[in-house]
Amino acid sequence: MKQLMLGNEAVARGLYEAGCEFVSSYPGTPSTEVTEAAAKYNEIYAEWAPNEKVSMEAAFGASLAGHRSFCGMKHVGLNVAADPLFTLSYTGVNAGMVICVADDPGMHSSQNEQDSRHYALAAKVPMLEPADSAEALEFTKLAYELSEKYDTPVIVKMCTRVAHSQSIVETAERVECTKEYAKDIAKYVMMPANAKKRHPVVEERTAKLTEYAETASINRVEAGESNEMGFITSSTSYQYIKEVFGDRYPVMKLGMIWPLPTESIKSFAASVDKLIIVEELDSFIETHCRNIGVDCIGKERFSLIDELSQGRVAAAMGISTEKGIELGETIPPRPPVMCAGCPHRGLFYTLKKNKLNVLGDIGCYTLGAVAPLSALDSTICMGASVSGIHGFCKSSNGAMDGNTVAVIGDSTFMHSGITGLVNIAYNQSNSTVIIVDNSITGMTGHQHNPTTGFNLKGEAAAKVDLEALCRAVGINRVTVVDPYNLAECDRVIKEELKAAEPSVIISRRPCALLKTVKHAGPISVDSGKCKGCKACMQIGCPAISMENGVAKIDATQCTGCSVCKQLCRFDAFKEV
Repeated sequence: MKQLMLGNEAVARGLYEAGCEFVSSYPGTPSTEVTEAAAKYNEIYAEWAPNEKVSMEAAFGASLAGHRSFCGMKHVGLNVAADPLFTLSYTGVNAGMVICVADDPGMHSSQNEQDSRHYALAAKVPMLEPADSAEALEFTKLAYELSEKYDTPVIVKMCTRVAHSQSIVETAERVECTKEYAKDIAKYVMMPANAKKRHPVVEERTAKLTEYAETASINRVEAGESNEMGFITSSTSYQYIKEVFGDRYPVMKLGMIWPLPTESIKSFAASVDKLIIVEELDSFIETHCRNIGVDCIGKERFSLIDELSQGRVAAAMGISTEKGIELGETIPPRPPVMCAGCPHRGLFYTLKKNKLNVLGDIGCYTLGAVAPLSALDSTICMGASVSGIHGFCKSSNGAMDGNTVAVIGDSTFMHSGITGLVNIAYNQSNSTVIIVDNSITGMTGHQHNPTTGFNLKGEAAAKVDLEALCRAVGINRVTVVDPYNLAECDRVIKEELKAAEPSVIISRRPCALLKTVKHAGPISVDSGKCKGCKACMQIGCPAISMENGVAKIDATQCTGCSVCKQLCRFDAFKEV
């Protein structure tokens, strides 16, 4: 049956049809929807894991037990899971194991723009790269076949444009592929003596996969009208080439991006007068071509930065394109901001007011760096705020203790903040950590996590007690505040910064967008009392604006959090 599917939904459909039984992932845009869609199939057990390393290790456990398994993550998540990945390349699998990584060229929702293809090369595991939803489904099923045939985990690499675009797929029935578990110490226990024997197996497997890549149907050559030039490409870059040139020039479209074929590339290169490599981000295919002695044009024409597009490909090839409709006026910038009623806003206002150094983390609250709050000093990766404040304060010999805090979300704290807090307690830096607990994983679309009390399917689950956890690792001072209460936030933050020991502040208020949250109703402005001082504008709430010199509340956005009311010295804000 033909259906219209997002690329991520198509991967999930591929899991279903391939007989996958176990899915463990950590949400991260643009990969999140794969696991959410997989959870809708009753035949698949699906879960959110605390982090990507845990999800990959859980998926391996399922594979070892004889059940086809899957774990999904975004590109920076693969950094977290790199430890098991490299060793799983040595052990291989029992039942098929597929890893989906979704890259984010253009950094639409990411802190860096890395190219995950390098992980396939470095870990020596095969990687498939679909260019549309149909291939996403097909390649996912193929990945399980390759995984079991060549005894290896297989990576399916998505990217934002493929993950979040729709195209037609052809669905099929599910197959069942459960295997028996057999104890095999030499294969699965990677102590040095066994690992040394497994490395040659990996190299032999890579040679066999390279041979497979030479004739694999997912690596295809499409003929052109002229051999004046030819393109080697993959993923969305293939789509851009076809949109710009159609069938004018031959194209070698690579679906298996590692290991790459050698002889078929040489043969294709010899058939065209000029070979051009079109790929997003790094010169991965281009480097391979040069290494095997194939002359080509690549990154001297196409940038290493940002995602490609039809227009950018055309411009790089010297083709003028018709300009679209030009607007007569400059469109004002519209930077991302925290939602109206966001519980993080009052906290960040307090941090800025006290002129504190704030080490930030990954989540909605990263928007605390945006004007007018401008409250963050750093954001690196999941958990780095907690680890970072320890080094920041410890190395300063007390000079920074009283004016520095770390801010981390509840989900991110569970992901990789706990170990940093253990380090603070164990090595006794006078660090103040603020956990902004909004009762959900907000940035990726409201996924549950171990602190919410619900699992992926919304069923009741064990709920981590953050206060008890922090005390259990050695933090004696743990305080809970309501971020809507500015006076309380200010008092507690000052108290904990004065304390001569590590402390944790839990800023607890559910995300304003949760369906379970009931709002008080919009605030109104008494225009007669408003002096136009703009003190209310300092929190950057999108529901507040100025009109004719006085504050105005957009009732369609206002949640009635009353943070603005607390800022007004003239009592101009009233609860309706």
